[in-house]
Amino acid sequence: MPPFVTLRRSAPIALLALALAAPVGALADDDTKTRRLDVQAQAQLDVAPDRASLSARLWEHTPAVAQDARDSDPEALGEARERLERRAGELIRTLEAAGLERDAIRAGSLQVRPEHVTSPSRNGEGEAPKVRTRLERPIDIEVNDIERVPMLLDALTEAGVDALDGVRYDLADRDAATDEALVKALEKARHKAELMADTLGVSLGDVITVSETNSPVFQPRMMAMSADGRESAPQAEYRPGTISIDAGVSVSWEIER
Repeated sequence: MPPFVTLRRSAPIALLALALAAPVGALADDDTKTRRLDVQAQAQLDVAPDRASLSARLWEHTPAVAQDARDSDPEALGEARERLERRAGELIRTLEAAGLERDAIRAGSLQVRPEHVTSPSRNGEGEAPKVRTRLERPIDIEVNDIERVPMLLDALTEAGVDALDGVRYDLADRDAATDEALVKALEKARHKAELMADTLGVSLGDVITVSETNSPVFQPRMMAMSADGRESAPQAEYRPGTISIDAGVSVSWEIER
C-alpha cells in the first residue's frame, strides 16, 4: 500500500508543475513573435534599351466596283497582288542594302479584306455604294543596334511604305535587368531595416521571412509614329529613352537585444 499512497501524493505536484509550465511557454512564444522587424521596399530600375523592332505595312487596292457585284474580278485581284509583292520585294532588298541580315526581316502573311468606298453625292443624288479589295502585307524588322533606327526609318519612308506602326524598344537580356531590379529592392529593404534598428537601439538578427510584394514588371517601350509613313520627315531625331522595371519585396528580421 505505501507505494500507492506515494503515487497519489505526487500526482497533484506533477499537475501543478504542468500548469505552471504552460503559461511560461505561451509567453515565450508571444515574446518571440513580437521580436521581429517587418520592412517593405519598392525599387525602380531604369535601363537604356539595346534593341528595337520596327513595324511597317504595304497595301494595294483593286478598283472600286458596285457593291451589288457579287463576283470579284480575278484579274484585278491578281494585278493588285503582283504590285504588292513587287513592292515588298523591293523593300526587302532596300533593307538588305542598308545592312540588315535576311533573318532580321520578316514579311507577314498576305491579308485580304473588302473595303467600302463612300463617294460624294452629285446634284443631291448619292452614288451607288462601291466596294474594293485591299491586299496588305506587314513587314517586321528586328534591330540589334538601336543607333541604326533613324537610318532604317528613313529607308522605309523612302521606299514608300504605306504605314509605320511605331518602334518597340526592348532589352536583349531581360532576365539580367529584372534580377538587378529585385536586388535593388532587397538592398533598399536592408537599408531601411538597419536604419530603423539603429534608431531604436536594437540589432538585427537572421532573416525570418522574405517575399515579393510584386514581381519585377518588364514592359517594352513603344514609340508611336505617324499613321502615314510617307508624311514622316526624313533625318528626324529619335530618342529611345529608358525602360523602367519595378520590383517590390517584404522582409522580416529577428530582433536581437
